[in-house]
Amino acid sequence: MSDSQQRARGRVATFDPNPRWPQGYFQVLEELGVEERRRPFYTHWVRQFFNRYRGPGQGRRDLGQPEVEAFLDTLSRQPGVADWQVAQARDALEVYYEQFRGIALDSGSGGQAVKGRMAGNEAGVFTPTDRSTGPIPAPREMEQAASVPRRGRPVAAAPSPTRGAGAVPGKAARPSATSNTGGKGVQGVQAACVGWAALEKAVRSALRTEHYALKTEKAYLYWVRQFVGFHLGRRPSEMGGPEIHAFLSHLAVNVRVASSTQNQALNAIVFLYRKVVKMQLDDFSDFPRARLGKRLPVVLSRPEVQEVLRRMDGVEAILARLIYGTGMRVSEALKLRVQDLSFDHNEILVRAGKGDKDRRVPFPASLKAALQQHLVERQKVYEADRAKDMHEVELPGAPAQKYPQAPYEWRWQFVFAAADYSVDPRSGARRRHHLHEIRIQRAIRRAATEAKITARATPHTLRHCFATHLLEAGQDIRTVQELLGHSDVSTTMIYTHVLNRGPLGVVSPLDTL
Repeated sequence: MSDSQQRARGRVATFDPNPRWPQGYFQVLEELGVEERRRPFYTHWVRQFFNRYRGPGQGRRDLGQPEVEAFLDTLSRQPGVADWQVAQARDALEVYYEQFRGIALDSGSGGQAVKGRMAGNEAGVFTPTDRSTGPIPAPREMEQAASVPRRGRPVAAAPSPTRGAGAVPGKAARPSATSNTGGKGVQGVQAACVGWAALEKAVRSALRTEHYALKTEKAYLYWVRQFVGFHLGRRPSEMGGPEIHAFLSHLAVNVRVASSTQNQALNAIVFLYRKVVKMQLDDFSDFPRARLGKRLPVVLSRPEVQEVLRRMDGVEAILARLIYGTGMRVSEALKLRVQDLSFDHNEILVRAGKGDKDRRVPFPASLKAALQQHLVERQKVYEADRAKDMHEVELPGAPAQKYPQAPYEWRWQFVFAAADYSVDPRSGARRRHHLHEIRIQRAIRRAATEAKITARATPHTLRHCFATHLLEAGQDIRTVQELLGHSDVSTTMIYTHVLNRGPLGVVSPLDTL
């Protein structure tokens, strides 16, 4: 920031009775040297401030330093908000009033206005000072977030200010496990405003009544937290279409999430209002949606698959071969029960797959001996659990009530059981669950690295390979659709990229010269 900009920042501008929002505010931020990528976050804090004090007979010019300090104090007491975010919010409000509107803010008791004390570093990122002992560190660039559930990834943020591991101003931070809500995971201010314990219980109850999957339950609760946190803990019953529109637009415009992520956030909020709050919502067809790109599946060649499988052993090797040989999803393979394996009929029954649908897949003949030996060892573990009266297993849906002895029978046991007991997150029962998917994910990634394969190899990559290699061998696409469990053949059509391969594939004109 130049000397002239520093001086301009230190005095109140001429009063503007007809401000242009937000274009004029952006122009002021540009003149003050605030980076372009940070300007939307300044407008966010201003919007949050006025949303907090929105009411009949209360105009923006009626607000002043006491309201600013109260807002910043509330913000600073949130466990998920860093000091630099509070300083950024303070600076955003002072720029709005003193530089954009030309309204002086008096520093009341306890108010420590920054008055434009911004120091620029060599990289051009400004580090405002606040009531701490030194300057707030310049925030790092946000990295792409990892997946929550696959269908509901957390906000994959574009470069923007963060606090540590990737929170965005206006985006509710992941709650601390040590918060004052008994480990329920919500910010203190949110708990005070929305009664999060009751809201979370109501959302969970509605989701389980509708028989949603556990991953969907976690994803929807995550987005409900994000939505409430974005509006600083306001009760959902006090919000409606404009607030939902603002949150979804923020995800698309500021955070630039994938279209599927934005759609899942919308579905979670719609579920909240229709099933929990019992409110009718507006039409959201006009809100800015993230662009939906077209991606081809990552497919390994047959020799590459062979190299990966050759470097795996143990139960992970059986699982990897099973996924590639049947096209099952990793979750479907892990949830297999003993009775689902039909050695005589050469088929495997996939129960309650995606969309709660059953289907049959071929039993790879080359895998029968390994699976039979695995079941022998698995039955030994079952008998040991039975001796300790710890052989109960989770059952889906009604069978547990209809057949009380079913959870203790061998045929209902998981084929790929975990090495130890764990607590069921829904019932609280301690029992042996199936293997965690991260184990097979790490094993495949490690084998691909050892095989020097540059493509990103995951368990789902083996499912892509199953479909692609079948089509390359001349299998019709309808059969592949049934084996994969796709509801619509258009989903399976993504594998038609193999039409450019084989003897009937397209030949490049370069190769005909």
